[in-house]
Amino acid sequence: MTDVVMPQMGESIVEGTLTKWLKKAGDTVVLDEPLFEISTDKVDTEIPSPAAGVLSEVLVQEGQTIQVNAVVARISATDGATPAAAPKVEAAPAAAPAAKVEAAPVAAPAPVATPAPAAPSAPAGPLSPLVRRMARENNIDLSRITGTGAGGRITKDDVEAFLKGVPAAAPAAAQVAAPAPTAKPFAPGAKTRVEPMSIMRQKIAEHMVMSKRTSAHVTTVHRVDMTKVAKMRAKHKDAFAARHGMSLTFLPFVTRAAAEALAQFPMLNASIDGTNIVFHNEINIGIAVALDGGLIVPVIKNADEKNVTGLQRSIVDLAGRARSKQLKPDEIQGGTFSITNFGSFGSVFATPVINQPQVAILGVGTVEKVAAVVDDAIAIRSQCYLALTFDHRLIDGALADQFTAKVKAALETWSEDIL
Repeated sequence: MTDVVMPQMGESIVEGTLTKWLKKAGDTVVLDEPLFEISTDKVDTEIPSPAAGVLSEVLVQEGQTIQVNAVVARISATDGATPAAAPKVEAAPAAAPAAKVEAAPVAAPAPVATPAPAAPSAPAGPLSPLVRRMARENNIDLSRITGTGAGGRITKDDVEAFLKGVPAAAPAAAQVAAPAPTAKPFAPGAKTRVEPMSIMRQKIAEHMVMSKRTSAHVTTVHRVDMTKVAKMRAKHKDAFAARHGMSLTFLPFVTRAAAEALAQFPMLNASIDGTNIVFHNEINIGIAVALDGGLIVPVIKNADEKNVTGLQRSIVDLAGRARSKQLKPDEIQGGTFSITNFGSFGSVFATPVINQPQVAILGVGTVEKVAAVVDDAIAIRSQCYLALTFDHRLIDGALADQFTAKVKAALETWSEDIL
């Protein structure tokens, strides 16, 4: 018998929603055959069968949200007399005596179970090393403190107030929770249509709100002359498509330039952990991919080690498998920086939201020909806007502009061969 578990689809993912069973109890399955679909705030994908055999038990129904590593089904082997394993499910009548045992508690006084104290609830949000140390040194149960930080996080001031016996945290927490407005019901006959959000849409909503509460978002926009890149792309795109079987876009050029800039400015390739800065030794760039009703950010690992051709191949491969729900768990985690190409939909520029726990995201606007002043003369140039959103808790405007200027310079002076 093989247990089928809910996989972990990202470092910060602790639960997922089983949205659809692709097989039903009693069906024969083969190894790696799609078994069910799940949805998290990072991915909406199919999960393959971990073994061949018969899907003997389905333990989780469609629409249920469960913890990572929870058993959702069981697969039994199909050799020889194993079909008799199916009756094992019917062996439930043997469990009937258990029902009699459950009747026995009548003899035990019910109040005995009642006084058992409930386990303390875990504090909301991550805890900084300072808060952990203060709690340890003062023997404080953090579940007794109401956090006033972002998302209910416990801060140093909350711990100090608790030690002084000042009940200031509760009103502050109430202020955090109070603003949530209640939706007004629509009048009967109103010209509206109401339908529930998809699980993926709900998770994206939660992640975006959490990101805005966590990071101090600031966006800087730089105009980039893409003429050299545009001419090189136009010159080689037919040969590139013939040789590699895919189109050559502007995105791998921007990704290549960003990888170079991240190597020079490692602060933008970092994360924040309490009052510590975590510098990542790898440059793993997430590329936002639009899906029906949502988006996903698969990750190009060690992006700085790839040339334009390698980056274009990775982008096409990851985007294609994201849309066909074939991404693997490790392909949507470990990102240290993200790029979103809203220019592919005609947008000039936008202000993207940071993909937590990263500290910056680069938005790429559409590349278009415009009239520009070059050496005091009017010329036709291919231009686009790069919009860098950064976390002002860690990155100041000067550093953000230096980083974006490095990306801009790499693109405007492009000389690297692509074939």
